[in-house]
Amino acid sequence: MAGDTRVQDEMRQAILRGDFAPRQRLVEAELCDQFNGGRFAIRSALQALEAEGLIERQPNVGARIREVRLEEAVEISQIRMVVEGLVARLAASQVDATQIRHLKDIGKRMRSAVQAGEPTIYSNLNAELHQSLRDIAHHETANRIIAQLHAQLVRHQFALSRVPGRSSVSLVQHLDIIKAVTARDPDGAEAAMRAHIESVIEALQGMAGAG
Repeated sequence: MAGDTRVQDEMRQAILRGDFAPRQRLVEAELCDQFNGGRFAIRSALQALEAEGLIERQPNVGARIREVRLEEAVEISQIRMVVEGLVARLAASQVDATQIRHLKDIGKRMRSAVQAGEPTIYSNLNAELHQSLRDIAHHETANRIIAQLHAQLVRHQFALSRVPGRSSVSLVQHLDIIKAVTARDPDGAEAAMRAHIESVIEALQGMAGAG
C-alpha cells in the first residue's frame, strides 16, 4: 500500500509541475519505468488521479492528462470563492497569538518579494498563506475540496502569476485578508477573501478574452 501511495504522489507532483502536457497520453509501460512502479500501482494511481480530476480516460485512447479550459477554471474559482471565504471566516474566529505573528510575517515577506520582483518567491508565499489559513480554520472537508480544486487550477494559476502587474494587485488583497484575520474579524476576513478570488476570476476571464 505504501508503494502505491508513493507512485500516486509522485505522479501527482509531476502533473502539477507541468512535466506532462495537457491531453498527453499516458502509457502504462512508460509510467512503470518513469515512476519505478508495477502495473497494479500505476493503474491504482491513475484511478485515484482520475477521481481528482487530473487525468481522464478516453475510449480507444486510454488515460491522458485532462485539460481544464479557461471557462471551466472560472467555474472552479467560483466554487473556490465560497469555500475559501468560509475558511477565512473560520480562521479569523480561531486564530491565536502565535498564528497571528506567523500570518503577519508572511505578509511582510510577500511585500518584500513583490518589491524585489521575485514572482516565484511570491507565488510560494501565496501558497503558504492559503495553507496557513486552512490549518488555522481546521475544516477537513473544506481542505479536501480546496486541494482538489487547486490541483485542477494549477496551470492557470501559474499563467496568471506571470501576468504583468498581477502580483502587485494580489498583494494588496492578501494583505487585506491578513489584516482581517489577525484582527479576528470573521466578516471582514470572508469579504476580503471573496474579493481576492473575485479578482482572480476577472483576471481569468480577461485571459479567456485575450485568447
